[in-house]
Amino acid sequence: MNCGYKLEVCCADLQSVRAAAEGGAHRIELCEALEVDGLTPSAEMLEAAIRTGIPVHVLIRPRAGDFVYTKSEVQRMLGDIRLARELGAKGVVIGALKSDGSVDEETLRLFVKEAEGMSVTFHRAFDVCARPLDALERIVSLGCHRLLTSGQAPTAEQGIPLLKRLVKQAEGRIIIMPGAGVNRENACRILSETGASEIHGSLRRNGCTDRELVRAVVSSLSYLE
Repeated sequence: MNCGYKLEVCCADLQSVRAAAEGGAHRIELCEALEVDGLTPSAEMLEAAIRTGIPVHVLIRPRAGDFVYTKSEVQRMLGDIRLARELGAKGVVIGALKSDGSVDEETLRLFVKEAEGMSVTFHRAFDVCARPLDALERIVSLGCHRLLTSGQAPTAEQGIPLLKRLVKQAEGRIIIMPGAGVNRENACRILSETGASEIHGSLRRNGCTDRELVRAVVSSLSYLE
């Protein structure tokens, strides 16, 4: 991708991974089970995705539902992070909350330590956080490199007001990456109005990421430069 803007594509199968790579995406977020907003993919799927050559960030989420995890779930997630690093993933996508909606700093600290050497994205657990501006500061302090969020709205386009505030507050300490409902018609608007430099979408057609949709978004981003 030319210019300073980056597109991350969420992929839940290998056909989508190949389409994202062929369309010019900067990287993928790899997961399974998009019908429940994504779960950790199998080791076999991760290895196959890495072999395509596109940078892979792996979703670490053991189950559907909330983001309040038990000790045994935390241990499983630490093992998944370790495996992702060993297999050659470039990054992990993580998140954990307390029952009051605040960031679970103790758990996140363990995740970030285990992910040393990889890029770390805090995922859309943020969108159900209480006090989002305070949550942002906690996420920055924990050493996360990127925050994926819709701005606590159903779509990133609807979340532009909060996304803009987050980008301003971040002051370059962390990348704010809008995601949810991103398409070729609104990607440039979301980026230009929020001040973000990265964007996230699945860009699916007929249940799979579509190469031409990816290519169209990548092409449109060049006009923002």
